[in-house]
Amino acid sequence: MFFNYDVQKGLIIMTKNIQFFDTTLRDGEQTIGVNFSIDQKVAIAKQLEAWGIDVIEAGFPVASDGDFKAVEAVSHAVTKACVTGLARAKKGDIDACVKATQAAAHKQIHVFIATSPIHRKSKLHMSQDEVIASIQDHVSYARRFFDIVEFSPEDATRTEPDFLVRAVQAAIDAGASVINIPDTVGYTNPVEFAALFKNLRENVPDFDNVTFSVHCHDDLGMAVANSLASIENGATRIEGTINGIGERAGNAALEEVAAALYVRHDYYDADNRINLSETKRTSDMISDFTNMAVPHNKAVVGANAFAHESGIHQDGMLKNPQTYEILTPEVVGAHKTTLPLGKLSGSHAVMTKLQEMGYNVTRADMTCIFPIFKAKADTTDVVSEADLRIIMKHVSEVSA
Repeated sequence: MFFNYDVQKGLIIMTKNIQFFDTTLRDGEQTIGVNFSIDQKVAIAKQLEAWGIDVIEAGFPVASDGDFKAVEAVSHAVTKACVTGLARAKKGDIDACVKATQAAAHKQIHVFIATSPIHRKSKLHMSQDEVIASIQDHVSYARRFFDIVEFSPEDATRTEPDFLVRAVQAAIDAGASVINIPDTVGYTNPVEFAALFKNLRENVPDFDNVTFSVHCHDDLGMAVANSLASIENGATRIEGTINGIGERAGNAALEEVAAALYVRHDYYDADNRINLSETKRTSDMISDFTNMAVPHNKAVVGANAFAHESGIHQDGMLKNPQTYEILTPEVVGAHKTTLPLGKLSGSHAVMTKLQEMGYNVTRADMTCIFPIFKAKADTTDVVSEADLRIIMKHVSEVSA
């Protein structure tokens, strides 16, 4: 919690501090066709640190020699962010995390085991009691080496509510100080997620003594919405990736969560360390290294996020940008707002563009110019400056 002083009310108020946990280097690399080099992972980690990420999940050290070396390299490279490695509930996995992160200035470990019925039966072949015993054994083992142990009950949102409580409390009793609630297959929705947290708050005695985190997948397109719902219901750490990359449909896009907390600070009343002006730079780096173009209509960082073609929208933007923009491109380090001219554009936008190009055009002149513009716009996607010059030359010749 942050403590702020309200001058008008003369009160000390508590504001939530939301930690950002980035798993672009681990879960993000599980995107089909993505394989970061160690140098790329180090560069990404440094940029994530500049962006303000609190925790960087640098990899899964036991998975391969390359992953081990990458976690090791990131541990040497960053100085402010906390570095973590992923470990199954296996002592060999934990040992690999210990060795890979030993040079980190700040470190933790992230231990997980599945808890849902389908995972227990089909994957683990373990009973509830066996899963609880494994949690107790491996979280306590990890706690020998790390001051901060994060535990995840994999597939938490499909786990029986009473068993999820047992698993979470067992991890806390064994030494976990961070509990991550993963929506591993993007199954839940904001209402159900709120109910899940309500159940944990009511039945886990140590709920307020640990950090609750969430790791949401986007299989049904609700990862960001679920992440934000968790903040309303007690979570103070959000896990995700840049550009929402990751396994299957990907993870919660951290840049979207950060932008939502900024724009709707009045609602969420939550602060964080994210430097929004580094957002576009961070997104572009991931896009470049993954060779995955950011969709033009992607929220916050897409090429069209700050572009307006509709005549009604363009007219509003020219009169007051806040009519159609709740976030300015400058805030997230993007280029300026654009008003591309097309068949839906109005005469106000066309006139303004012509004036910017140096033409002395009045509203009266537009009665002649605008029909010619519309005819051209019907034959092309975007009317360029070159097209406008041709239009103005034609108008000049006709007038002469």
